[in-house]
Amino acid sequence: MSQGAPELHLVTDRPLALGRDILDIVGAAVSGGVDLVQLREKDCSTREFLELGRAMVKLLQPNGVPLLINDRVDIALAIGASGVHIGQSDMPYADARRLLGPTAIIGLSVESTAQALAAEALDVDYLGLSPVFVTPTKRELQNQLGLDGVSAIRRISRHRLIAIGGIKQSNVRRVRAAGADGVAVVSAICSAADPAAASHELATQLQL
Repeated sequence: MSQGAPELHLVTDRPLALGRDILDIVGAAVSGGVDLVQLREKDCSTREFLELGRAMVKLLQPNGVPLLINDRVDIALAIGASGVHIGQSDMPYADARRLLGPTAIIGLSVESTAQALAAEALDVDYLGLSPVFVTPTKRELQNQLGLDGVSAIRRISRHRLIAIGGIKQSNVRRVRAAGADGVAVVSAICSAADPAAASHELATQLQL
């Protein structure tokens, strides 16, 4: 991961792809400027997850774009992904690091300043701040951090901060100004009529 430039992450969501092939959307998003892709699959079999993950690795590796697997360390290991993104109730960071090794990218979701403080003891590669704004893709999380929450965590955290939740072209600059080192988006790209153009606009706004 880049340690300086702001980053644009894409988190996949096939139900939000409007019937289109998620591989086509990811390919377009990468051409538009996405820096990292997180494959998130909550409702498919392990076999289907593996097959989709392998296809994603084949698509992304030639472009030098890392692929992270949401939650599933076993899937990441099986397909040779760049790492994982884990939540507070997933496999603990120490176990994920032991299994994946020192060079794997590991991101951790945090939803409060208390969780961000606890993460200071962990050598995670970034914290995923969630949700900045309430969003239908995170129905279980109704307490939004807001921009004030992003700023509060920025003041106490040494980690790179990737904000997620309700982020789109019209608010990405405010999220960046609040202290985020980058953003992760779902519907702003997966549901966009033109995923490449949507990604390019988000990447451009992040750089301003």
